[in-house]
Amino acid sequence: MPHFPPIVLAIAFAAVVVAVTALARRLPVPTPILQVAAGFLVGLVPGVAIPELEPDVVFFVFLPPILWAAAFFTSFRDFKANRRPITLLAVGLVLATSVAVALVARALFPGMSWAVAIALGAIVSPPDAVAAAAIVSRLPVPHRVVVILEGESLVNDASALILYRSAVTAAVTGYFSWGESVVRFFVDAGVGVLLGVAVSWLVLRLLRYTDDPLAESLLALAAPYVAWLAAESIHVSAVLACVAGGLHLRRHFSTAVAPMSRLQSRQTWDLAVFLLNAMIFLILGVEFRTLMGGVPDAERGRLLLAGGAVAAVTIAVRLVWVPLATFLPRWVSRDVRRRDPMPSWKPVALVSWTSMRGIVSLATALALPRVLADGRPFPFREEILVLTMCVIVVTLVVQGLTLAPLIRAFGFVPERTHHVEARLARLEAARRGAETLEDLAREPWVDAADVAWLRSELRDRARILEHHDGEPEGRRRLRAEMLRAERRMLVRLRNEGAISDDVLRDLEQELDLEAVRAGVGHAR
Repeated sequence: MPHFPPIVLAIAFAAVVVAVTALARRLPVPTPILQVAAGFLVGLVPGVAIPELEPDVVFFVFLPPILWAAAFFTSFRDFKANRRPITLLAVGLVLATSVAVALVARALFPGMSWAVAIALGAIVSPPDAVAAAAIVSRLPVPHRVVVILEGESLVNDASALILYRSAVTAAVTGYFSWGESVVRFFVDAGVGVLLGVAVSWLVLRLLRYTDDPLAESLLALAAPYVAWLAAESIHVSAVLACVAGGLHLRRHFSTAVAPMSRLQSRQTWDLAVFLLNAMIFLILGVEFRTLMGGVPDAERGRLLLAGGAVAAVTIAVRLVWVPLATFLPRWVSRDVRRRDPMPSWKPVALVSWTSMRGIVSLATALALPRVLADGRPFPFREEILVLTMCVIVVTLVVQGLTLAPLIRAFGFVPERTHHVEARLARLEAARRGAETLEDLAREPWVDAADVAWLRSELRDRARILEHHDGEPEGRRRLRAEMLRAERRMLVRLRNEGAISDDVLRDLEQELDLEAVRAGVGHAR
């Protein structure tokens, strides 16, 4: 049977990504589920030999940019304001889930040691932000729920990986110390954060000396890999290094680069993260097919039932933990009740149900050593791989298919906080621009006609912003039609040879920016 070369497989995977993404926009099925199913089908194609995945390569290729981008586009203000629920989920729930899964695993597999069972718990404990974001981001969800879920995903991988490494070390060497593990946790976390901030500081210094948007975008893309490699080289938390670096870079990015670089950087990140996410779920599908194909028929049913039981435990622990973590701090502390009153049950239920697993769990399971210190095979390694894939698939399918209907049934009221803050910020920015214009109007190099023109433009912008709901719908539609007509005329001029493609691209970008500013950026 012929085998396809790697370049053909890469092109085929890219084609599958595009086809599945286009199909997902027309079906009520979440994109990650379709991508996993597509990967499963790819594994059935004769002649497709998928190379064995190296865990270090999986971690290095996929995690750094995804974590860095997630942190970069996270509001540090909101992250800080919700640090209590984020910590309870990212650290407390990871520990609780690991212990619960360990108890069930020891009951299902007699002879499994505590160290191996805790390692399994640490593998399946952190939910995957990619799967949740792919579903939640398109639906009307309370802003605080999104902040908490994103914040949890930024930290939970670090706590799970630190616990995993301690458990694997205990399983391999037969030695474990709680004191050393706790100290190691804080050292790994602290040094990782400092290292990430240092890499971000260095990148910012380099960005200030460059004047090329493409070079600046590439430099920003390289930053997470530098942070990850630096952290791994000294054995501290590479996850927190990327998270801290992304948060720090975003705080100073607006003053470090030019507007064109900011626009291009956003487009570059969107494309990179989209491709990586799509490849992740395709790989999950392929690996599930590969792993199940290697399980003897007599063992397959038992392992699938055990995998379903472990998946049920991970879901159940979160369903219990989130309400308790929401209620108990307010019951214990009057200050917490005063600062943060008890929320409605609907967002609490949504956070409780959003816990799909993904690529981090798979890569961590694949990273299990094959032998112990004495040369014996690592116990239950194959079973752990199958259990992990079962948890990933069950949570993706069960929760992924029910999450969107659940959100629609809750009927969350659209929040206006973002729009109110944006309107206030635009008014203040326009006011400051007007003050600067008046200050510069007396300079000898300033033309009075230019001042009058810009004054008129600022007055028009202020009139739109001062309207409570922004520009009236009729005027907005007229503006969209006007911009569309201008764009078509530019295309016509290009087609007739009156202007070049370069001129079209530059002028089209100006119209696109105007459309975005006017709130009609989605009109074709």
